[in-house]
Amino acid sequence: MKLDKKGLQDRAAWESKGYRLPKYDLDAVTAKTLAQPTWVHFGAGNIFRAFTAVLQQDLLDQGLSDRGIIVCEAFDEEIVDRAYAPFDNLSVMIALNSDGNLAKQVVASVVRSVKASDGLAEMTRYFEAPSLQMASFTITEKGYGVKGPDGKYFPWIAADFAALPAVAKSATALLTLLLYKRFQAGRLAIALVSMDNCSHNGTLLHDAVLTFAREWTSRGLVEFGFVAYLEDRARVSFPWSMIDKITPRPSDEVKSILEADGYESTELVVTAKKTYTASFVNAEPTQYLVIEDWFPNGHPPLEKAGVLFTTRETVEKIETMKVTTCLNPLHTVLAIHGCLLGHRTIADAVTDPELKAFVEKVGYVESMPVVVDPGVISPAAFIRTVLEVRFPNRFLPDAPQRIATDTSQKIPVRFGETLKSYVKRGLGEERGLTAIPLVFAGWLRYLLAVGDDGLPMECSPDPRLAELQGKLASIHLGDRGPFDAVLDPILSDARIFGIDLVAHGLAGKVKTYFTEMLAGPGAVRATLKRHLGT
Repeated sequence: MKLDKKGLQDRAAWESKGYRLPKYDLDAVTAKTLAQPTWVHFGAGNIFRAFTAVLQQDLLDQGLSDRGIIVCEAFDEEIVDRAYAPFDNLSVMIALNSDGNLAKQVVASVVRSVKASDGLAEMTRYFEAPSLQMASFTITEKGYGVKGPDGKYFPWIAADFAALPAVAKSATALLTLLLYKRFQAGRLAIALVSMDNCSHNGTLLHDAVLTFAREWTSRGLVEFGFVAYLEDRARVSFPWSMIDKITPRPSDEVKSILEADGYESTELVVTAKKTYTASFVNAEPTQYLVIEDWFPNGHPPLEKAGVLFTTRETVEKIETMKVTTCLNPLHTVLAIHGCLLGHRTIADAVTDPELKAFVEKVGYVESMPVVVDPGVISPAAFIRTVLEVRFPNRFLPDAPQRIATDTSQKIPVRFGETLKSYVKRGLGEERGLTAIPLVFAGWLRYLLAVGDDGLPMECSPDPRLAELQGKLASIHLGDRGPFDAVLDPILSDARIFGIDLVAHGLAGKVKTYFTEMLAGPGAVRATLKRHLGT
């Protein structure tokens, strides 16, 4: 069982092992797609192959579409060389069901993979095609950044301002150049759909593209009407979306299962840029994709594959519900304290009695009273699925250590927005919270890089890690405080917590819980037991 078009000709071998195979003529779909493309995608990573590509596969299998997706990779082109080209752009999607059963599917909806460094002419042809309806993106939130914390343009961004790049140094520079080609081809309509897991993602993409367009216009590199074209809502759209599907790195355990089937193409790849990839992807079966219904040139019938098209206001409410209450803050609780307590998977962490009680109190008790209800998805049902089905899935090899990455950047949204909602009500309810201050105390304890067993522990990458660890350097396990002089400047930083915890009367609780967690080995668990009643 070798993953390529020739290998798929022996359908009986694959189907006897439970693999679902494409139901359409792959060569016919490829030919029509390249001649009249409707969908290009930027970002060839795992979430694209596990989710976006499978959506189009479903449409092809149902006979609701006759064209696939062209994918372009601009950041880590080694993915194309090692996870696409050797397998004729095919992949295997493994859904990790909570009962231990695997749903195995060969995905063939990606008909062409292009490397940005040598693909400008080819991508230009696709963008000049009137048939092109949408370009979508999974390039991570960092992919839309143009300036650093100092307010200056990143060097690789500024380098693409001077001339229209033959080889763009960023995905947004390449996209803007391709949009200029589309503008020159007749001001053709298109939707630009960010599917990255970040707030107001369409606006982030819009701002990045307009940055290049305005710079090039000011330097006389593009026609004056280009900016007006990009801002014409009837021609070019930047819809918001909310995406949700847990997609860990390709798993060694899944690799072994595939090898037992006789599947030959199981090499796990770590690229030079530290992308973890393979010919297969593994992910949970639960998924959500909600997109603002703003498509000037139409779109594939993705609603037939489970995508919800709705208003911008509803997209924002769903995203807020997920990110501030029903999933992301609970993930962070399990990540921080799962690391401290030595757990290696989220499934292990959420079944820990103290951590189970912890996330239930954060979610159901302290966040739910101020949740944003989008109407089309029930917050209560969503969080129940997260805590009872998704997180406990022991066959989903997601690690607290991965989720703990960039925690300082996540806290102001995941918890700060809830605190702001309480403050806005003006009743002083935020002072009565217990679980959320306990999260903050646990995070400060985590930054000391010592587990609850008293042994050294590695902290996950975070842009403020060195700074904050430097501020906490005088505090050690077993110290009794007081720690006001060290902690108050941190706790008053609204950039981290969303609000000034000192000014709003929450710093005292955080410092008390933190001090309790420092008593010695086992003090973190003891503190959780004491304040969660477990």
